Amino acid sequence: MVPPRRRVRLLPPEGARQHGYSYLAVLFLVALTAAGLAALGHAWQTAAQREKERELEFRGGEIARAIAAYARATPNPPPQYPKRLEDLLSDERSFKPRHHLRRLYADPFTGLPDWELVPEPGQPGAFSAVRSRSEQALLREFAADGSVVKQARDLLFSARATESAAPASAASAAGSAASR
Repeated sequence: MVPPRRRVRLLPPEGARQHGYSYLAVLFLVALTAAGLAALGHAWQTAAQREKERELEFRGGEIARAIAAYARATPNPPPQYPKRLEDLLSDERSFKPRHHLRRLYADPFTGLPDWELVPEPGQPGAFSAVRSRSEQALLREFAADGSVVKQARDLLFSARATESAAPASAASAAGSAASR
């Protein structure tokens, strides 16, 4: 004879009621975590964009200063501007080669040293400014000179702006030294 099987009861006893509060609490916790991670991702993306913009300012400014140094190092007036970015790495116009730029900086938005060379009027083939080729929108709305910028390519890094700022800063430094 086979013993009778016991019934296994999977349902709660007759008097007990389930409310599902812990399930709702877990769903609420998952929703809060997802919202927090989305906000963190957005903040991280904004911080990365700001860092790229700062790096673009630095690298473009370094190239503009190197172009200005190249023009000042011209042996005979009027100043000559470079024809290629590589001319800034090694200036062979004098007996001793000069290095106005230590390395060829990559554009932080494109990742390549593919700067757009802005031609110098009156010197065919030469350039006196650079700008990014990227059309990525910027977080900032104004450049350092107050002009309106919307894209990375709107920022112009000119040797002429660097040259005009250098005498003013030198004059202010001399004035502050004289007032001491």
